[in-house]
Amino acid sequence: MAATAVTAVAGIAIAGYIVVFRPGTVPDTGAAIAAAAVSSSRAMAVLEEQRQQEIVLSAATHSVHLIGAPKVAAQPLQDSAGGGGAGGAGGGATVTLPPPNPGTAQSIAYNLLSSYGWAPGTYFSCLNNIWTRESGWNYQAENASGAYGIPQALPASKMASAGADYLTDPKTQIIWGLGYIQGRYGNPCSAWSYWEAHGYY
Repeated sequence: MAATAVTAVAGIAIAGYIVVFRPGTVPDTGAAIAAAAVSSSRAMAVLEEQRQQEIVLSAATHSVHLIGAPKVAAQPLQDSAGGGGAGGAGGGATVTLPPPNPGTAQSIAYNLLSSYGWAPGTYFSCLNNIWTRESGWNYQAENASGAYGIPQALPASKMASAGADYLTDPKTQIIWGLGYIQGRYGNPCSAWSYWEAHGYY
């Protein structure tokens, strides 16, 4: 694209010079000299602009680094986690994520999974898929419908059953969310299957 623009500008400039400076003639009017100067300066300005764009594009292409492709959890095998199973969901092995950084909402959830009978190595990736999409793990996330918090409870006051601090404490929200998932879907991977099919859980 830049090469085409440069070629076009150069062609216009050369054509202007041929018209103004025909062989055997010397421009004798101020208008002819001004036309040549304007044509020349405009061509230089366009060329300089194109050069600057090329520099920016070159710098941008050299500064982009591919970190890695995201991995999406698959359904656990029926025999995973001591028989917890996915309730009929088949498929390959789950993506095993490393334990989250301590002190994060993800770490709280990871550490609570076993108290619900779910192996963190098996079920955390499914839970992470849901709550990353629902709230980005932000305990203050709120959508237009009024759903609130990490699990996007609607209404938010449902989470009061897990603690009075449900608006400000990620752990309270996570406890409520895990209970909701257990009661409605059985486990996070079944909830993730539902989310994939419907765009919500």
